[in-house]
Amino acid sequence: MHRQPPARRRGSGTLRLGLLALLVLLTGQSAAAHHSFAPFDLVREITLVGTIKEVQFTNPHVWIQVLVPDGKGGQVEWSIEAGAPGMLLRTGWKPNTLKPGDPVTIVTHPARSGATNGLLVRVTMQDGRVLGPGGPPTPLPSRD
Repeated sequence: MHRQPPARRRGSGTLRLGLLALLVLLTGQSAAAHHSFAPFDLVREITLVGTIKEVQFTNPHVWIQVLVPDGKGGQVEWSIEAGAPGMLLRTGWKPNTLKPGDPVTIVTHPARSGATNGLLVRVTMQDGRVLGPGGPPTPLPSRD
C-alpha cells in the first residue's frame, strides 16, 4: 500500500517566509541600537555650562538637551547622550533628576564631526551633586 504525502495547506510557505523576514528585521534592529563610541572623541573632554532644555529619559539611551550661551547673546543647543535609563537609575538618577531650567555643568566627550553633541562624562547640578553617565567608564581608544 502506497501512502500519499499529507496535503500542504495553501500559503503555509508564505507565512513561514514572512515570519522569518520579521525575525531578521527585529534582530537587526536591536543589534543596530547598540552602537559604538566611534562618533565621539574619547580622548577629549569639554565642559559646557548651561541650562537644561529637556531630558528624554527613554530607551535605548537617555538624551540631555542643554542650552549653552554662545558668547554673542544667543544660545546653542547641545545633545548629550548618556547611558540606558536602567543603568542611570542604578547609579542614582531619577527621571526628574534634571528638569527644564536647571543650571548645570556638563563634561562630555565631543562629537568628532564638530556637531553640538557629545557623550556624557559627568553632570554637576546646582546643589553640587555629581552624576555620571550610568555605567562603567567609557573605554579609552587604543593607542597603537
